[in-house]
Amino acid sequence: SDGGVEVFDTVELAPTLNVMAELNIPLSIHGESNGYVMDRETEFLPVYESLAIAFPKLKIIMEHITTKEAVDMLDKFENLYATITVHHLILTLDDVVGGMMMPHLFCKPIAKRPEDLDALLTVALAAHPKVMFGSDSAPHPQHKKESCGCAAGIFTAPIALQLLCEIFEQYDKLNNLQAFVSDNAQNIYGICPEFKEVVLEKRPFVVPANYSGVVPMYAGETINWAIESID
Repeated sequence: SDGGVEVFDTVELAPTLNVMAELNIPLSIHGESNGYVMDRETEFLPVYESLAIAFPKLKIIMEHITTKEAVDMLDKFENLYATITVHHLILTLDDVVGGMMMPHLFCKPIAKRPEDLDALLTVALAAHPKVMFGSDSAPHPQHKKESCGCAAGIFTAPIALQLLCEIFEQYDKLNNLQAFVSDNAQNIYGICPEFKEVVLEKRPFVVPANYSGVVPMYAGETINWAIESID
């Protein structure tokens, strides 16, 4: 789907979406309009609303939300849920282009305003039951990021859990991290995956400059948490 879905015709989509609702298959959407880049997510919200009303038994996931308006939508419809990335819990647009352009912090949806960041932090730190972690990690090769026409996406996979520990510790909410990272998603999707335990330790960790030619977020910088073991 190179261009995405231009128009959501609920009548035309009804047969498919009704079957998805019957089979408990969620509809996951990266929802943005073709408008001004800072307003694209907000302009798409009426589509979520129309789908939530037309298909009340269909679970609809707003993927990697970035705005206060999207957060406000969560409690308006019982069948509406959302994922949030770690980088959208850290960055605003100022971090990306406020000084020199930071290609390895450039992503879509683009990071927004401080008030949007505050709204995302509020629901994530509270482990709101309709919100879950979604990495949206993008391992673009270094030459695709550091080039004209910089590829959109941030490579966070190797350090996502460590950064989440930093964020949740900063606000004294580490007890809610398990729910945000795993428990809420299991409840929303109705799944019980194979058990895996990741042990994290509070100690300095220098983020590698690259992983096989892919530059991660905070490359070469020191973060405060590290992965001790994975079982």
